[in-house]
Amino acid sequence: MKDSKIQMQILIALGLGIKRNWPIFFGILAGIFVGIFLHTHPSEVISSLLTFIGQIFIRLIQMIVIPLVVSAIIIGITSIGDNKQLEKFGKKMIIYYGIITTAAVAIGTALALIFQPGLGAARYIAENTASEVQASVATAMSQQQGHLLSMFLDFIPSNPAAALASGNMVAIIVFVLIAAIALAKVGDVNRPIVSFFESVFAATMKITDWIMVLAAPGVFALTASAVSSFGMHIFASIGKYVLVLAIGFIIQMFVVYPIFLKCFSKVSIWMLYSAVAEALMVAFGTASSSATLPLTIACCEKRGISHKISSFVLPLGATLNMDGTAMLQVVAVIFLAQAYGVPLSAFLLIQIAVLAMIASSTSAGISGAGLITLALILNCMGLSPEQLVAGFAFLFTIERVTDMMRTLVNVASDTVVVAAIADNENEINYDLFNNPEAYEEIA
Repeated sequence: MKDSKIQMQILIALGLGIKRNWPIFFGILAGIFVGIFLHTHPSEVISSLLTFIGQIFIRLIQMIVIPLVVSAIIIGITSIGDNKQLEKFGKKMIIYYGIITTAAVAIGTALALIFQPGLGAARYIAENTASEVQASVATAMSQQQGHLLSMFLDFIPSNPAAALASGNMVAIIVFVLIAAIALAKVGDVNRPIVSFFESVFAATMKITDWIMVLAAPGVFALTASAVSSFGMHIFASIGKYVLVLAIGFIIQMFVVYPIFLKCFSKVSIWMLYSAVAEALMVAFGTASSSATLPLTIACCEKRGISHKISSFVLPLGATLNMDGTAMLQVVAVIFLAQAYGVPLSAFLLIQIAVLAMIASSTSAGISGAGLITLALILNCMGLSPEQLVAGFAFLFTIERVTDMMRTLVNVASDTVVVAAIADNENEINYDLFNNPEAYEEIA
């Protein structure tokens, strides 16, 4: 009976994924067919139009990054507040999230370097385009390595408005972090400003929803453009990229999380996965940790984890804890670097890893957000998404599949941390948690 229930949940999750994302799937399929036709019957006018549509989609993504990052950080940190008990939970939560996100980034980096998924895509990148990208990264890296102290000094903006205008993401994040911590410390007097940024965040989430509606024609254009230029062989390279991510996510779910819980609590990973199975399946189907949040909270509270812990940790986790996204971003950036022939020095790898951790924590818990904040990492490497149109075409072609996988990992990560903190604070009813037959049904 239990097995049949789980199988039904998996089918429901897949159905939700197809229902929610069918325009994207249709866009991919239509793009493949149109691309195959154009590959054998080239048309410069149609190819230019497809490139134009794809660049519009990428520019829309760039447009939303700064307001999304700023509002997400301010809301996430100020929601912790200055209450002593919440501050204790908050510190523990940040440490735990830091540990598992660091593990995710390390695993993603190692797998991307071992399997080198981007090498197969290198032959599809125009030589002059690759040379331009290599030169841009080399210039940015030489400036940073030659003036390390100046680079760290530049992290602190002398003029936050200028940093905002120039799109200097690291400087913007440093200022916003300091401001958010100060706002959290001053108490209720911060409500006007926090309310403003809550409105900004809600608006940017709505704009992101609109952008994702436009994702269907955007993905169609990028897919058709890529297939028309390179033929069906392009999917062999994409398959290797997806395989690297799948292996990384499996290691995170079934190696890192069990070890983490063994070290920091007495919670069984298998009982935890059983308790939150519905939330994990819906996360996979919807590709949105924010959309899954109410169900995640319900699963935890109805199966033994106290409301005091789950109502505090899980909403913040859905905003700030994105280790699946961090892994996806570090693999995606290394994939792009390999495709464009950018040398991956130790300095650059460390920078990518750190920026992936920052960028993932600023990602909205909605479908497609992982690739949206990828622009933050590229910006710090001296690049823009427009310079990497061909590479982004690879990523967006299979973005829906990878998005579903990384969201499953993100939600699992949130439940692992909330379970560990609840155990530490004696806020788990183990008689209920370890007895699946007594679980309440989730409405």
